[in-house]
Amino acid sequence: MVEFERFTLSNGLRVLIHEDHATPMVAVNVLYKVGARDESPERTGFAHLFEHLMFGGSKNVPDFDVPIQMAGGDCNAFTNNDVTNYYDIAPAENLETLLWLESDRMAGLNINSRSLDVQRKVVVEEFSETCLNIPYGDAWHRIAETAYKKHPYRWPTIGLVPEHIKDAGLEDVKAFYDKYYCPNNAILVVGGGVTRKEAEPLIRKWFEEIPARPSPERNIPQEPSQIECRRREIKADIPLEAIYLAFHMPERTHKDYYALDLLSDILGNGKSSRLFKNLRKQQGKFAEVDAYITGSVDPGLLIIEGKISSGFTLEQAELAIEEQLREVKRTLTETELNKYKNKAISTLTFNETSVLNRAMNLAFFESIGDADLMNREAGIYRTITIEDINRVSNEYLIPSNSSVICYRKG
Repeated sequence: MVEFERFTLSNGLRVLIHEDHATPMVAVNVLYKVGARDESPERTGFAHLFEHLMFGGSKNVPDFDVPIQMAGGDCNAFTNNDVTNYYDIAPAENLETLLWLESDRMAGLNINSRSLDVQRKVVVEEFSETCLNIPYGDAWHRIAETAYKKHPYRWPTIGLVPEHIKDAGLEDVKAFYDKYYCPNNAILVVGGGVTRKEAEPLIRKWFEEIPARPSPERNIPQEPSQIECRRREIKADIPLEAIYLAFHMPERTHKDYYALDLLSDILGNGKSSRLFKNLRKQQGKFAEVDAYITGSVDPGLLIIEGKISSGFTLEQAELAIEEQLREVKRTLTETELNKYKNKAISTLTFNETSVLNRAMNLAFFESIGDADLMNREAGIYRTITIEDINRVSNEYLIPSNSSVICYRKG
């Protein structure tokens, strides 16, 4: 059980404090409710660009890393479709340093032509290295644009094309910052070896005077139900042919999320999973094979992907996957299901051993409306039955709900 207290500042900043006096460290996590889904189709990659810009200096801190290191701490960030998350950890006696740093870049990020030019080049180079210059690097672009036709999940976090970042003007970037990087669009979590009595005055000192801005209006188009299989074939210079199957699944807070998460684990989590054991080890049809879910806040995807062994065709590989999807409904046992329940619960428990992970998880679950959900998830996994697995398999893992991306050598 992760215990926490919650309060809200006058400027709308939501604050959660989690005390853990078993550690001498303190974690400060600031989650901004902005991700790739908040971008314009003509200006993608901005949330990811800001992940970089936010380390480029602020009004009173020209180099964010120097004071963190002087405080004996570390910091980093990540961006996805839904949120941008910044986190710091240091000895608890240096909590005020972390709060000062995060408040300064919330209040006055140093956005100028020089910092933008530097980070723009970094992001464009990252796009080239990860998406354009390696085999299958554009796979997520192909999956997203095939599976989604309306929702902004149709482009990946790094952006639709590098030109959107290359052409980003200073005013465009400042407008994005002003819209989303404000206290009333953020969640602050302080966790570790401090009390609320110690932390709250410091939080109010450094954050309460930051003015709120107009709350961002989100009119995110909802994805229509898919009614027929979508297929796309790509010829590329690749070492092995590959297949990706994407099935639409419900949002993060939907009751079926947990059954589909377990189903993806049964199919692809580890060397005893069905796809690995049957299609790679026994039949040898795949050199690599995996299954996973995107875990996005809005309705996401369950993905099955594999690199096909030499001597087998894409058609044979797809048929083999389809057979495994039928087979799991016929032969799933309580023993097998319980094994994956236990693995899921063990993963949750392991993640909670770190105060930094607890702080990040509290921020995420608070952002989707219920921080206490992180305490209830293990219990939810325990309630999943074979009937639940079969039901979601029959409802979601069907051809009319799928997008199939095939990479052929060419």
